[in-house]
Amino acid sequence: MTAHHLSVEGLGLTAGARHLVREVSLTAESGEVIGLVGPNGSGKSSLLRAVYRVLRPDAGSVRVDGDDVWSLPVRRLARTMAVVVQEPGADFDLTVREVVAMGRTPHKRLLDGDNAEDARLIESSLASVDAAELADRPFDRLSGGERQRVLIARALAQQPSLLVLDEPTNHLDVRHQLDVLGVLRRLPATVLVALHDLNLAAYYCDRLYVLRDGEVAASGPPHEVLTERLLSEVYGVAGEVIVHPRTGAPHVTFLPGDVPMVAGGA
Repeated sequence: MTAHHLSVEGLGLTAGARHLVREVSLTAESGEVIGLVGPNGSGKSSLLRAVYRVLRPDAGSVRVDGDDVWSLPVRRLARTMAVVVQEPGADFDLTVREVVAMGRTPHKRLLDGDNAEDARLIESSLASVDAAELADRPFDRLSGGERQRVLIARALAQQPSLLVLDEPTNHLDVRHQLDVLGVLRRLPATVLVALHDLNLAAYYCDRLYVLRDGEVAASGPPHEVLTERLLSEVYGVAGEVIVHPRTGAPHVTFLPGDVPMVAGGA
């Protein structure tokens, strides 16, 4: 697994007369974890769909190591990029192990079966998201959080050099949120991940892109991006941002509307 460089340049997406994404540019250097944050409807999922080739841009480009993703053969793209979406779309009448084994498909010829290396990768991917004990259970009988972990394991078994995830911590309890993001942080891959939780984004991401109304409102390292002014201007809420004394990362505390702000916020 070798990490790839991702470049999005001047990306535009429309739905009828509505702009979903407008002139968005971002980069993810080899091995970086890049976070997309922003309010609901800000364009995060639309942008990711253009990256993983579901929505064709009206303008701009998405490139992996200089190659336009829309020109890459499907098999080559599947060997390069793995995707975890918010909603899997359909139940699988398969065991968990069989679902994770689907991640090995891009690396096989048509009639190839699983070999010992495939089996090792499947088991290690399940173990990395604390789902080894689910291997023989029917996928369609799992809880939402269990399914999410299995789908992340499937993406890991694919051994991508670029991993794109849309809210991967949805449905997960706190422990598994930390476990999954820790796995992503340690991967020898480039990661582009949309997150709602700003504190998780601040701790696990190298850089953040903040979207608002389909445009980039701010970008940079978490300590530069996450300010009290940004919380007010982008999210429309009051909050405090401190450097956490244990983690060293920015830590956001949102304040209810009836709590007065102290003068001097960033």
